[in-house]
Amino acid sequence: MKSFRALRPALLKREFLAAASSRGSFPRRVGASFTLCATTTTRQRLNVRHYSSSQKTASIGTDGLKVDVSEGVKKRESLPYFWLRDNCRCASCINQDTRQRNFNTFAIPSDIKPSNVSSTAEGVSVQWSDGHQSQYDWDFLQFYVSSDKRDRSVTHDLHYWGAEIAENQPTVPYNDVMSSEKGVAELTAKIQKYGFSFIDSTPFSDPDLTRQVLERIAFIRLTHYGGFYDFIPDLAMADTAYTNLALPAHTDNTYFTDPSGLQAFHLLSHTPPPGVSAESAQGGASLLVDSFNAARILKQEDPKAFEILSKVRLPWHASGNAGITITPDKLYPVLELDEDSGELHRARWNNDDRGVVPFGESFSPEEWYGAARKWDEILRRAESEFWVQLTPGRVLVFDNWRVMHGRSAFEGIRRICGAYLNRDDWISRWRNTNFDRKKVLDSVIG
Repeated sequence: MKSFRALRPALLKREFLAAASSRGSFPRRVGASFTLCATTTTRQRLNVRHYSSSQKTASIGTDGLKVDVSEGVKKRESLPYFWLRDNCRCASCINQDTRQRNFNTFAIPSDIKPSNVSSTAEGVSVQWSDGHQSQYDWDFLQFYVSSDKRDRSVTHDLHYWGAEIAENQPTVPYNDVMSSEKGVAELTAKIQKYGFSFIDSTPFSDPDLTRQVLERIAFIRLTHYGGFYDFIPDLAMADTAYTNLALPAHTDNTYFTDPSGLQAFHLLSHTPPPGVSAESAQGGASLLVDSFNAARILKQEDPKAFEILSKVRLPWHASGNAGITITPDKLYPVLELDEDSGELHRARWNNDDRGVVPFGESFSPEEWYGAARKWDEILRRAESEFWVQLTPGRVLVFDNWRVMHGRSAFEGIRRICGAYLNRDDWISRWRNTNFDRKKVLDSVIG
């Protein structure tokens, strides 16, 4: 009787032909040999994209690994060998602590090819001609056969709003944010969806407690205004925010290449003028406007105005303080669109910080002024404006790329503390508190 070792190749061949017969296909003859195929059936797993249970095959092709996808539309027949080898994620190729590559991509032979391909329970095992062994799960292979790149967008599931948001204001308790990651997840999820959230019941006897709750989200950003701010309207900095004047809806940091991602305000106190009671002190209401909703309305009512504001690039600046003249790395339009989807990515609007409307753009200055007039009118509509009176103990945190803020003029002295936070930092916090680690890594690494 032949040993199992001797019979194994024949058994494998028989099982392979039976599997091929059941799906109506057989190995293709290439030259004098058959193409090797790896076959398996997988179950749906939690990932960036899920695939239903179905038979999948991978085989050695001339220029790349051929992946047979039974569902969906294929954009390519095979995946390049060098690309696959560069994307090996085994422990010797990727530092499992830092998720960084451990090898020199360009030390890999440019003509690298598999010497063997076989199936595993989770995907495909590839033995490379340089002796390295790689594993690729089916989700990864199928995704790149049918798609070009991972969707890194964070603008899904947005809730557009106007004045009606006053009836259902997003709010998270202070103790929840301070005591658990679940509280941070709820806070960042609401900011991502609505563009803002309140943190209620925040202690206000010591502004440092406000700093601590903001640092539960991310690091505080340093600018020419400092870091964590605690100010009154005394023009300590040359900016209208340090006055008691009314401010129209605007975004901050239009003059930065990378405007701050989040901004926070906490009204610690409002002292009325001499002879005026606290109950009768006037003004100081805060204004919030959803610029993404306003842009949606603009596109519906005046598509050309939307196009103009998304194409005409403008200079922005901060030049009020001695020794400070800040301007972005290039000119930016009011409405910045995503290069892939064409959806609104960021609004940059503060008419006070705007420079000279230039000539030589896609549209004339006269056309830009007409479009901006329409934009300004939409922003000032009552149905666009959410007015709220801030009170001690209620921290307002909002997405500075989306939600515009302003205020009404006021009497007396208001003491406000708060901070800027970087966009990348808070989005990272949102991802990592709301999604499992594998989904996060797949979305950002590929």
